[in-house]
Amino acid sequence: MTTTTEAVDQVFLYIFGISVVLLLAITATMVWFVVRYHRTRQPQPQASPRSNLWLETAWTIIPTLIVLSMFWYGWQGYTTLRNVPEGAMDVKVSGRKWSWSFTYPNGRVSDILVVPVGRAIRLDITSEDVLHNFFIPAFRIKRDAVPGMHTYEWFVATEPGSYDAFCAEYCGVAHAAMITTIEARPEADFDDWYQRKYETKEEQENGRQQLATYGCTGCHSLDGSKMVGPTLLGIFGRQVKVTRNGQEHSLIIDREYLKRAIVDPQAELTQGYPPVMPAYNWLTAEELEKIVEYLEELQ
Repeated sequence: MTTTTEAVDQVFLYIFGISVVLLLAITATMVWFVVRYHRTRQPQPQASPRSNLWLETAWTIIPTLIVLSMFWYGWQGYTTLRNVPEGAMDVKVSGRKWSWSFTYPNGRVSDILVVPVGRAIRLDITSEDVLHNFFIPAFRIKRDAVPGMHTYEWFVATEPGSYDAFCAEYCGVAHAAMITTIEARPEADFDDWYQRKYETKEEQENGRQQLATYGCTGCHSLDGSKMVGPTLLGIFGRQVKVTRNGQEHSLIIDREYLKRAIVDPQAELTQGYPPVMPAYNWLTAEELEKIVEYLEELQ
C-alpha cells in the first residue's frame, strides 16, 4: 500500500528533479552563449539561420513529454490520495472556532486524534461554523472543512509519534491557535485507549473532558494565560464588567452566570474580549452541570 506521504513525496521529487536539471541546462547554455558570442569574439554581427527544423521539433516535443510525465505522476498521486484503502477506520473530524474534535466509531470523542500505527484512517471532515482546513504536514494531507458539507482524506502513520495538525484556512482571531495533535500508538496501546470513554475517572466527573471536547480550551486557558477569551482559572467568584442590552453592569461570576454565559454568551458580553463565542444551547443539563462544577473547582 502506497501511503499519502509516499505519493506526494514521489511527485514532488520528480518535478523538483526535472526543475533542477532544466535550471542547470539553461544556465549552462546561457553561459556558453555569453562566452561564445561575446563582442571580443564576434565584433561584427553575423548572419543567423532563419529556421532549424530539428531544433524546433526538439524544443516542442521534449517539453511536451516532460509536462505529460508530470501530469501522469501527479494523477497517480491524486488517485492515491482519493482512494481510501479497504478496512480503514472512520473518524469524524469537526472544526469549530477555534478547535478540532474527533468522534470514533464507538462514540468516543476526543480533542486529539489518536490512531493505531500501520492502519489506514479515513477522516470525515466538516465544520460547525465557518470554513476551516484540516492540515497534517507529516502525512501530506490537507482538506477544507466546510459548513453543511462532508469532505474526506486518509493517511497511515507508519511509526509511533506525535504529529501536529493545523487549520490552514484563516477563520478568525484565534486561527493561529487552532492546533491539535495526532498521536500514533502501537495497536495494543491504541486498543486500550479506544475502549475507555474518558482518560480518567476524574475527568469524567469534573467536566474537563467536556471543555476539551466542545472546544472551550481553544479560546479559554486553564492556567491563567491570555487567549481569545478570559482564562477559566479562578473564574468562579471573579468580578467582571459586562454589557447587557447596551448598558454596562458589574457582577460577580457565580453558577447561574456561568450557565448563562455558556448557553447564551451574546446576552452578556464581557468587556475587553471580542463577541465571538458561539451559543452552546444544545448541551444537556447534565453536561452543563459538569462543566460548571469543574469551573467552580478550578482555583
